[in-house]
Amino acid sequence: MTIRTGIGGWTYPEWRKGVFYPEDLVQKRELEWASRRLGTIEINGTYHSLQKPESFRKWREATPEGFVFAVKGSSYISNRKVLADTGEAMKRFFAQGLDELGDKLGPILWQLMATKRFEANDVAAFFDLLPRQLNGQPLRYAIEAGHESFDCPEFLEIARKANVAVVYLEQEGRACIAERTADFAYLRCKSLVSAEPTGYSPQDIERIAGLCREWGQQGEVFAFMINGAKERAPAAAMALADRLEANR
Repeated sequence: MTIRTGIGGWTYPEWRKGVFYPEDLVQKRELEWASRRLGTIEINGTYHSLQKPESFRKWREATPEGFVFAVKGSSYISNRKVLADTGEAMKRFFAQGLDELGDKLGPILWQLMATKRFEANDVAAFFDLLPRQLNGQPLRYAIEAGHESFDCPEFLEIARKANVAVVYLEQEGRACIAERTADFAYLRCKSLVSAEPTGYSPQDIERIAGLCREWGQQGEVFAFMINGAKERAPAAAMALADRLEANR
């Protein structure tokens, strides 16, 4: 059973000055530090703009053996009204150097706008655009679809057919779909609160750990503690990892 717990990004002021990073840690070593305490991290930069091949190479070299990145798909693609019209942008996205991550390249996450409604033909056509390998390396995908219209059997069936993981999302005002649709699972927990040292209460950490264990019986799991009280995200991810390890 492989369950990776992690965070989104690694360059946040809220994590400095002893909150997560030691006070004397230089910023260029933050990824090195974080990747040795967590099993996975989402690369956020790819959501906002194309990156350089040397950046992916540098990130790969800074992280230990066995570490895996998740990569956020471009917002230029995922925020389009018609997802099926993104073929050329998709080519540019995959040509930016993702393959430099090598075996540390994990799932690619497509995060849809909260207002994006489910349209079966458009979603199916979008999944058809996704390449299944990059220079010989298999590719995996997850999709975060928070609009309530996606919470339907037709969407789940389209995702299963394409082997795309529907993100289990905990965020107020967005649909929470607890269905496994691929050969891996992807969780994004966005309801952290500052009052809890670990972002979530011990009871909620155990609840999320239980879901990870259940899905872990069927394959790899990626579980991210991300938004809400951002300063608590690393502590939440490590608390979840500790809970999972204690129950092995």
